[in-house]
Amino acid sequence: MVRIVLVDDHFLVRDGIRALLEDEEQYEVVGEASDGIKAIELVQSLQPDIVICDIRMPEISGIETVQKLTSLGVSSKTIMLSMHDSDEYILQSINAGADGYLLKGAGKDEFLKALSVVSKGEKYFSGDVSSILIKKIKGGENTSSDHVSLSKDTISIKSKITTQNPFDLTKRENQILRLAISGKTNKDIAEILEISKRTTEVHRFNLMKKMKVKNILELSNKAKKYGMID
Repeated sequence: MVRIVLVDDHFLVRDGIRALLEDEEQYEVVGEASDGIKAIELVQSLQPDIVICDIRMPEISGIETVQKLTSLGVSSKTIMLSMHDSDEYILQSINAGADGYLLKGAGKDEFLKALSVVSKGEKYFSGDVSSILIKKIKGGENTSSDHVSLSKDTISIKSKITTQNPFDLTKRENQILRLAISGKTNKDIAEILEISKRTTEVHRFNLMKKMKVKNILELSNKAKKYGMID
């Protein structure tokens, strides 16, 4: 029996996964959490075989949750279940210690395959995700692979691919850093990067939080101090 803990701030998502697994005798959902802090406590207490974790959650993100569990030496395997297929999220998840990354649009068969692969101690990444990983490794070559179960050596290579800054900013956060310091408003940035104003605000909030600054002046000074801008 593979014991599973579900971590997602949306009840309907957790309920859907639980329902999907009800007919699968080898899997048992032993606990649920709606945020990262509760998840860490629950996983430490229950010691499940697999943790299925969303990325965007209140309190702390899924990536931070997995990173904390990894640092605590928890033996549970982790699968990130997310609607985001950006390379930043994928690579950050791997660096945090995730054993798999599955998009929420995946079908039941792929979901069960991911559980089976990860429960055996291997890595699993769905088609779209594995394509991004292979492009990063091979410098942009295309692949038609449906999925990839990556070896430990491959994961070791991937772990070395990190953003080149002391605050582990994503590519988008770096873009917003430079635009914000140049005096652009959130509306300006949204138009330049062709994203919504709300998305800009979220990235900017995360940027300020990572760099531990409260305003543009502090942001500019710290960025210059660490050689992130000219």
